[in-house]
Amino acid sequence: MPNPKTYLIRGGRGVRSPRGLSMAKQKIRPKWDGPEYRINVPFRVPLAFAFAWCTDYTPEDAKLEGDSYERKIVERTPRRVVLEDLYDTKAGWIWSREVVTLQPPNRWHMDGVGNQRDATADYLLTPLPGGRTRLELRWRRHQKTPGAAKLTKAQREASALRAWRRFAIAMDRDYNRSQRLRAK
Repeated sequence: MPNPKTYLIRGGRGVRSPRGLSMAKQKIRPKWDGPEYRINVPFRVPLAFAFAWCTDYTPEDAKLEGDSYERKIVERTPRRVVLEDLYDTKAGWIWSREVVTLQPPNRWHMDGVGNQRDATADYLLTPLPGGRTRLELRWRRHQKTPGAAKLTKAQREASALRAWRRFAIAMDRDYNRSQRLRAK
């Protein structure tokens, strides 16, 4: 007997409610078997600038982060960015595709899939006194390849924190430059 709330549509993959209203196709979600990672990073810029800067994905992001991946922006709309990153390692290529859903003025969400890992992340900006902003980043990942390097939770959070501190320095530099140009 089918579940009273939902049942499979014959010949399809969607789900239909008892009232007959079609629902979106079910997605196979990765098993989030690892911990939830968290970091907080302060920025010395106002929230609006931080949001615009953080969500303006470019191929140059790897350099700012101190990494060496290649980034391609596949799609950019006011509410969504799709990007692909490619790493060349001794063991071969690592590819990932991230779909970033923008939720202005202060948050965005990322779902990523790749040949080595899947990930999901939530970003939240909060205003601080003195025109500053705090980023709270929470993410989870699912490693697909058993032979991949295993970092501890503390190591992974420390690595992300180093990258975001580099971003904070670049963001501060860009903000100061924009203020000087505005004053002229």
